[in-house]
Amino acid sequence: MHVPTDVHKVRTVCTSTGPRPESTVFSAGPNRTRPPRPARAGAPHDALPALALFAAVRLAGILAVILTNQLEGHGLVRNLAHSWDSRWYLHIATHGYGDLIWVTPHGAVQTDWAFFPLYPALIRALTTVLPLTPGKAALLIAWAAAGVAAYGIYLIGHRLYGRGVATALVALWAALPQAVELTIAYTESLFAALAAWSLYCVLRGRWLWAGILAALAGLSRPSGFAVAVAVVVAAGYEGLRQPGLPPARLWTGALLAPLGWLGYVLWVGSRTGDVLGGYFTVQSAWDSRFDFGAGSVRFLKALLVHGGGVVYPVALMIVAAGVLLFALLCLDRAPLPLVVFAGVLILLVVGGSGSFSSKPRFLLPAFPLLVPMARALARTWWLRRARAVVVYGVLTLVSLLYGAYVAVVARSPL
Repeated sequence: MHVPTDVHKVRTVCTSTGPRPESTVFSAGPNRTRPPRPARAGAPHDALPALALFAAVRLAGILAVILTNQLEGHGLVRNLAHSWDSRWYLHIATHGYGDLIWVTPHGAVQTDWAFFPLYPALIRALTTVLPLTPGKAALLIAWAAAGVAAYGIYLIGHRLYGRGVATALVALWAALPQAVELTIAYTESLFAALAAWSLYCVLRGRWLWAGILAALAGLSRPSGFAVAVAVVVAAGYEGLRQPGLPPARLWTGALLAPLGWLGYVLWVGSRTGDVLGGYFTVQSAWDSRFDFGAGSVRFLKALLVHGGGVVYPVALMIVAAGVLLFALLCLDRAPLPLVVFAGVLILLVVGGSGSFSSKPRFLLPAFPLLVPMARALARTWWLRRARAVVVYGVLTLVSLLYGAYVAVVARSPL
């Protein structure tokens, strides 16, 4: 992985309300073909075309799931809010922790402590103030968070590479094969929103906000500590390269970043009687552990010998594409926080055990992986507009069909 060789200080344009605070951009060195540039403050209308495209694609995804439910004779919308992990989150939101235990056919005791608390807490809060069922509240939070995430991703792309790349980045993220998880009651939308805005704050040098958002991301998913790692590494690098920055702001953000994830892990440990190891014991019952890729190797062998229908080969291709895109991201000399965030998620997916059909979902928040593709698409858009439209149309169609299939037809864990 390329380590940035310099850090540029960028002062934004003064507005009528006075000068804006100085911000930080993590540059990838003097050999970049296009150096980062700050996004224009106060111009959210620039993002409207990208956000409209994102909303259109994901709305089409919802309609595709509903239509497939109709064809399969299922309830039209029930599985949007009541699929797999969604049921656990809804139960936690309604009854709290420690009320639901499941014993697998192999004798493993699975408990609801494996699920992080932020999403069910938001569901419970929303049902308290609005006349909504937990399922409707869960969908409302997931859909709103997806939009917030898309806007944060746009701002990051705009700040680093300009409007064209930012629009392409959001468009590609909307059309990922596993993007159906953005339109069901899962935590990927919430995690992606917190991650994107935390990383955006890092790029702008807003360390306190970066740390707070990273802490919240750590309360949303087991992989939420990837944001904390990115914030801490970026803060450490910035502190070494720019000792003149106010240390209190910088290091306070870095110290806050891991507190959400660490706090929940220790709380689960205290409930189980093993403060340091209890959470990992709970996760092991779900066959979720870091085994340095042993589980991935076993899966690959089984897939080659026995086959795996549609879902598992596609999951393997998505993970392999993620590894390739990470290599391209490093070669592209992307900013350090984006590389670290995406790298930790790749490491968890490749090196972790568990159902391989769920691994594409774990990569969904890793939007920096799409930066090389977005830059290539933006470069060719004006020269080959018709071809770019055809390519994106095909990607979107594949995303809608595959998303409807895994959400409705396939019986593999999402």
